[in-house]
Amino acid sequence: TAQSATWSRLLLALAGLSDQVFCTQGDDVQHERWFIESHQFRIDTTDGIGRPTPEGAHRDGVDLVAVILVGREGVKGGETRIFEATGPSGQRFTLTEPWSVMLLDDARMIHETTPIQPEQPGGVRDTLVLTYRRQGFQGSELTRRRKD
Repeated sequence: TAQSATWSRLLLALAGLSDQVFCTQGDDVQHERWFIESHQFRIDTTDGIGRPTPEGAHRDGVDLVAVILVGREGVKGGETRIFEATGPSGQRFTLTEPWSVMLLDDARMIHETTPIQPEQPGGVRDTLVLTYRRQGFQGSELTRRRKD
């Protein structure tokens, strides 16, 4: 995966979008060094119910979160909910089509996904979550402080 040209294009395209959203001053786009984490999640219904976000509504502690639906088979549920971190407004939707993407400003939004239930044996929901952060990887501030 890491050697794939498509993978590199995806990471760079989202980094460019992150620059536009977080680093624009007037008409100038400043280019940032982004620290990117990638997480592949397969939530299955082997035990009758699958919990995409067992921690509930949360923030990831990054600048930008991209949730990409790779696929879902034999499941119902999995509604994504995003809410303003400082207010009552929000949206609810279900990612159903492969390669559908949800992008969110993590500082401004809280998000969660409801449990999935099987419609047939072996039901799964696969997602790729990419996070972009400007100040280093999470926890790197603590590492730097300990070294100082």
